Amino acid sequence: MKTNRVLILLSMIIMIAVVIGGCSDSSGSAATSDADKVLVVGAIPDQNISDLTRRFDLFADYLGEKTGLEVKYAPSVDYAALVTAFKRGEIQLAWFGGLTGVQARELVPGSDAIAQRPRDSQFHSVFIAQSGLNVKSLKNLTGLSFTFGSESSTSGHLMPRYFLLQEGINAETDFEGMPNFSGSHDKTWKLVESGAYQAGALNEAVWQAALAEGKVDTDKVEMFYTTPPYFDYNWTIHADVGEMFGPGTKDKITDALLSMGQEQKEILALFAADSFVETNNENYQAIEQVAAELGIIK
Repeated sequence: MKTNRVLILLSMIIMIAVVIGGCSDSSGSAATSDADKVLVVGAIPDQNISDLTRRFDLFADYLGEKTGLEVKYAPSVDYAALVTAFKRGEIQLAWFGGLTGVQARELVPGSDAIAQRPRDSQFHSVFIAQSGLNVKSLKNLTGLSFTFGSESSTSGHLMPRYFLLQEGINAETDFEGMPNFSGSHDKTWKLVESGAYQAGALNEAVWQAALAEGKVDTDKVEMFYTTPPYFDYNWTIHADVGEMFGPGTKDKITDALLSMGQEQKEILALFAADSFVETNNENYQAIEQVAAELGIIK
């Protein structure tokens, strides 16, 4: 009997130890999970993937050092994929164009546009055409083959289409065939340069950078029109970032963006900027109105 009691007592001690150990492992696991949370940065794939990866990997490293958060960049296959990932909470900080930013903030109420480049308050699209076609104005595009950028692009589609309509040109009926969507700004100028399309529209910053780097054969393609200004690119932060990473996270990220300067010259140069400045959702109301007028958003 005594032996049985000893065995029972030992069994109880072992069971208690297992329970305590399990609780300890569980709480330790939760703590590790909290510590391992990663803030994911996304961006519209508006140009060459390798260039974007370099830009945003460097930016993620900076943001992590500045905020103490673990930060990584996750590329998106297209504009719509980034908006969807933001909606699902898989991306917490995104570099959007004006239109995709509006779409994302509609899907995730409480999300905010927090920073932009100074040039983004006075952004432009440029129209280009094959050299030798004698295209001097938007009206001269009638009857030509034409390519936009991505269908969800502000500077590569939304605003160019709007300014075409202002000149009485309907992209669905007035070009030679239906307009093409190249998917990115650098592909747009390359398609026109190659002769695949006679004309197109793209982001002014990408065009200017390609010219400065000597990538464009100006004997084959030329810029003939620059649009009036509008608000465009912006950093938008997810509404749930405080809940995900703790109170004050939004402020920390905003401060990190706005404090970028000479020490981050390499990163800023990849954004074609010298700094980031404050912005807010109201600045993009005109973009939302144009998108609604064109039936791109409801």
